[in-house]
Amino acid sequence: MKKLLKVCTFSTLAITGAFAVVVNAADAEWVTLLDGESGIENFNKLGDANWTARDGAIEATEGSAASFLVTKESYADFSVRVEFWSSDDANSGIFLRCQDPTTITDRNCYEANIYDQRPDPSFGTGGIVHIAPVVEPRPMAGGKWNTYEITLRRSHLVVVLNGIQTVDVQDSQFARGPFALQWGRGTMRFRKVELQAL
Repeated sequence: MKKLLKVCTFSTLAITGAFAVVVNAADAEWVTLLDGESGIENFNKLGDANWTARDGAIEATEGSAASFLVTKESYADFSVRVEFWSSDDANSGIFLRCQDPTTITDRNCYEANIYDQRPDPSFGTGGIVHIAPVVEPRPMAGGKWNTYEITLRRSHLVVVLNGIQTVDVQDSQFARGPFALQWGRGTMRFRKVELQAL
């Protein structure tokens, strides 16, 4: 009987502990990194784009080359919500788990693209460049406010654009790193960036 009681007690503790972990992960708070015109200090600037606080957002309209706002912290498993406005001709993206915070590319990060006019549209807005092509009908972001919600949990990558899932894929190239907001062309405005650790 004592042996049975010990087994039951251990099982109960194991189940309770596992449940607590799940509940805590689900209840993790969203942390605001950028809100309207405030929060740019949470990012390092890479490149010479003219990032400015304007009309309730952080905006860039020009630069000599692709430029980025790179988080100062690195993340492994997380969700990020980004509210953005892009011009029709914008070339931008959310670069995730970047391996080198001083050299951001679509080869050393996962890039959730914002590029309606990409010459090869298969990895345009809504896709992850080189990893997950866009499913037809291709989403367009130009000329309106949009919300990306991107979740990375170990090798599982999920992208949701304006409430529609555009990517659900497994890939294990990059396990951890900062994320970055890109300006590459056109006008980009970032109104809100929130992060939830998983």
